[in-house]
Amino acid sequence: MGSASLRITVLGSATPFPRPGNACSGYLVEGGGVRLWVDAGTGTLAELQRYVPLGDVDAVWISHLHADHSADLLTASYGLLYAGLDLRLPVPLLGPPGIADRLAAFLTNGPDRSPVEKAFDVEELHDGHLARVGGLTLRSRAVEHGGLPAFALRVEDEEGASLVYSGDCEPCDPLVELALECDLFVCEADGPVPGHHSAAQAGRSAAEARAGRLVVTHVGPGTSPADAVAQAAAEFPGDVVHAGPGLRFEAVTRRSRTPGRTTTSPASSR
Repeated sequence: MGSASLRITVLGSATPFPRPGNACSGYLVEGGGVRLWVDAGTGTLAELQRYVPLGDVDAVWISHLHADHSADLLTASYGLLYAGLDLRLPVPLLGPPGIADRLAAFLTNGPDRSPVEKAFDVEELHDGHLARVGGLTLRSRAVEHGGLPAFALRVEDEEGASLVYSGDCEPCDPLVELALECDLFVCEADGPVPGHHSAAQAGRSAAEARAGRLVVTHVGPGTSPADAVAQAAAEFPGDVVHAGPGLRFEAVTRRSRTPGRTTTSPASSR
């Protein structure tokens, strides 16, 4: 990797289906000597390969099993098994309970269960799940998403930089607790409906968590990215940006000498 810093690249942020130039939810997290594919929504596998070959992905983390966050696992499994990639299998896959059976059901064409575990070494998430991938620590919390098992993620590197990804969820205490004083908070803003944040609620969650910087993502089709940023910024005193496809954000803060104040690292880049 060209930089040792903890960073996240937006592979896609569209909902509920991909748009031209914008895949569904998916992110590439890099740091600690590893590359982590976070959520694998429709279209994200192709976008992932703009930055890293599939065979160089060290692990995959999935927030929940709605197709706009997980569908490209199906095509990824074919790539891992049948594309002649020079890699060590299976690839670690951290995801909600039942993820292996769900994938196998889609891939099976006959009475026998598909051996999805040949592609993925599946580890099921639970509230408070903790994992180590290379130099990164991954902490997961169960969050509220309409009764479906769903999780948010906090990633920290060995230098203490941190980023948090909400997955899909409505405002809830576990998310704020997970995001407490994180350097970078990537929060969905699908709309003011059960199981989701609105943009304003994303701003409030970021403010409650005292996050360093807010990236609003998964913005619903009824709101423009500019309006989503404005609505979130009305509730959050820090920097707010939209998760445009291809943007990259570094999770680095420069803490001032004044207690309680932080200044964030420079903005995003392509």
